[in-house]
Amino acid sequence: MTQVESEEEAPPGFAALLFAGVGMMARMIEPESLSEPEDWSTLVDDLEAWGEVPDPYSITSLLTMPTSRGLNAVLQADSLWLAEFLPWVSDGRIRARAKAAPEGSRVPIGGYSYEGRDVMILRPLEEETEDSAGIISKALESDNAEVAEAELHNAGMVLGRYHTKALAARITPSDQSRWNARNQWIEEALRATFLWRAPFSKNQPCTLSLMDVRLRDISGASLRIGRTRLADALRVPVCEFPAMRDLASLIHDLSRLHHDASSNLDLLPLRLSLIEGWKSTTPAEWASDDAFYSHRGGLAIWEYEQCLMDILEATSHQSGAPQPAVEILRYVKSYQKRMFDNRIISALSGMAGFVGAASLISTFPPEMSQIPIPLACMALSYGLFRVYKRMSPPPERPFTQLG
Repeated sequence: MTQVESEEEAPPGFAALLFAGVGMMARMIEPESLSEPEDWSTLVDDLEAWGEVPDPYSITSLLTMPTSRGLNAVLQADSLWLAEFLPWVSDGRIRARAKAAPEGSRVPIGGYSYEGRDVMILRPLEEETEDSAGIISKALESDNAEVAEAELHNAGMVLGRYHTKALAARITPSDQSRWNARNQWIEEALRATFLWRAPFSKNQPCTLSLMDVRLRDISGASLRIGRTRLADALRVPVCEFPAMRDLASLIHDLSRLHHDASSNLDLLPLRLSLIEGWKSTTPAEWASDDAFYSHRGGLAIWEYEQCLMDILEATSHQSGAPQPAVEILRYVKSYQKRMFDNRIISALSGMAGFVGAASLISTFPPEMSQIPIPLACMALSYGLFRVYKRMSPPPERPFTQLG
């Protein structure tokens, strides 16, 4: 994407940036000057503080570090602080997530906003500890399935505990029209040769979704809550999302680690460990068979969205084909075709049920000799529907394993 002149207003001390590409546009802000401790007090002077923040005039040293999600600054005051700038508009629920997170989570404890928009979050600088991504990567490289599966099960449990707390904090009806519209926009922006719309499974209401969660965000029993990914600058969310989307984010991150490690371990039992861990601690209705029902989207369509967002980000800065997202998407058409073929069984079930109901109505009140045929049709309809349900791909099966 190319930087073009922006007419957007920015908070005092910040510059408004605008990047444009084919079918895409990203609006961002960044500090104009942040190299000396004195710059900090000037920068935050017109911002509204919330939570715990260091005294702006007590900063004795400042070190900035660019990251893929925005600028970081390490501040020395009475103690060490980490400031994480939010260059693009998020959904505005970072504070709500932090408040809803289970005890022991690593959350922002303060920050600054401008006219209702969070522009940075602050937290005490954390000591470096080994996270789930590091443990799992080492296990994958050494083909140690036992360690990898145990850590993935734990990661799923940590995510599930957050969702249990999120259920108590916020829940709203599912928003499948906006979910499908978001996927449609991404597909059109990428000129994708595949399309996927779903009626979406039951038991996927909107909640305080983390928007993006990685295995590196989990350490032991602790979850780190932070900034959203670049895709949210390219397509600002106008809807809320279900907990299943967070699980898909972790599942797809597992695929990245598995690909990078060139592991010989089968991906299916690894995914199953992560899913089972999540199901053991998340609200039961969100982990039900109906919620995972692939014929109506289930987990699969959220994995599909994760792949699309990887490609969207890579396209925006021309960094090459992101793997394994590109490889996974090669199998989407086959996956969809299989589910479409399964609908033949569903259609036969519907036809048998219709014939049975029509026969009863046309002969009402039926004689005893006429009852067996409608009953047989209805029994056949029910049996075929059960077969159709069982043909739904299980959530632990990757797109690349259609067997």
